[in-house]
Amino acid sequence: MAINRPRGTNDFLPEATAKWQAVEALLRALCRSYGFGEIRTPLFEETELFSRGVGNTTDIVQKEMYTFTDSGGRSVTLRPENTAGACRAYVENKLYGEIQPVKLYYIGPMFRYERPQAGRYRQFHQFGIEIIGSASPAADAETIGFAWDFYNRLGIRNLVLSLNSVGCPDCRPAYRKALQAFFRPHLDTLCPSCRDRFERNPLRILDCKSDICQALGNGAPLIYDYLCDECAGHFQAVKGLLDAAAIPYTLNPHMVRGLDYYTKTAFEIAVESIGAQSAVCGGGRYDGLIQEIGGEPCPGVGFALGMERIFTALAAQGDDIEIEQDLDVYVINAGGERARQAAFALATRLRAADLTVELDYAEKSFKAQLKAANRLNAAWAVILGDDEMAKNEAGVKDMRRGEQVSMPLDQVKKYILER
Repeated sequence: MAINRPRGTNDFLPEATAKWQAVEALLRALCRSYGFGEIRTPLFEETELFSRGVGNTTDIVQKEMYTFTDSGGRSVTLRPENTAGACRAYVENKLYGEIQPVKLYYIGPMFRYERPQAGRYRQFHQFGIEIIGSASPAADAETIGFAWDFYNRLGIRNLVLSLNSVGCPDCRPAYRKALQAFFRPHLDTLCPSCRDRFERNPLRILDCKSDICQALGNGAPLIYDYLCDECAGHFQAVKGLLDAAAIPYTLNPHMVRGLDYYTKTAFEIAVESIGAQSAVCGGGRYDGLIQEIGGEPCPGVGFALGMERIFTALAAQGDDIEIEQDLDVYVINAGGERARQAAFALATRLRAADLTVELDYAEKSFKAQLKAANRLNAAWAVILGDDEMAKNEAGVKDMRRGEQVSMPLDQVKKYILER
């Protein structure tokens, strides 16, 4: 029986990978423009990082983490997200000693044991940015603006930016009590997970995917009525900056995101008409996270976007990433061992000059190799046969014009580069 890839994972073949690389190149270029530097953290961390950082009441920690005990008896977890890892690296590597804020980005795989469906996988890929060390509303607005800028440059249409404030430890307790008072008469109606959340973190009920819990939550008190002056002022400033930049948004007072570390600003970007998994990006402020994982109090804000969902959104609107994969040179070996060695040596020299080069490994006929050059859309074919070897020459064919010339073998590279 053949061995297949694990459920909830994907193989990305060269054609698809080239499209991913194009998107990653755009993201990296934007990061340079916005002043973000790349960070690469381990694929697995101590489990406590996520249980303390992400939050014990989240679905991620309760149901979805890939956690195991290693040979040293330590509990480790494949990273389900990377904000906690980036903050751990910030503390451990003393980045707080550098000029603040520190602006980081990452691209890589994450792991969650979820029910696989369109747009949701057990190994998935995220790009994210983090601005650590600034409490300014401008950092929130820049974070949101980066995501908005990226999707617009990529040409994704029908974007909807939802914005909310989830308060802070000073004002959230009053809202928590209001939510508990609202949901208490409906405890028997809530799903089992939300009945558990009722005491520990009732805000998470607003994030439940159950239709019954969502319907009940629609009538819940609004957090805007409970924000302290600082949170209300911060939220007003963020909205003002977005308005100044002409970035449209919709207020969603019930959006709390799926992670416990958020404070103040929370946001999500969705694409209309791509199905149930319409959210393509989400993030917010996490001013208490670094202290929660053992660092000194330090503000932060960031977002993560799903790479797979970029292509889902593009496909839904009938678009794709166009990739040019034309070949510069196909070296044709139409002779014996001497021609084969000369072909290999020439391909090596041409590649050293940054040309893309292919040559035959299977000793195909001249006609089959020429057909392969055409199929690969090669600009040039260099022909090395026994007759050419006897004269130490090569035939150089312009595949677009159909013109062919002969020349000394050592002049082929210069001839092609000049043209």
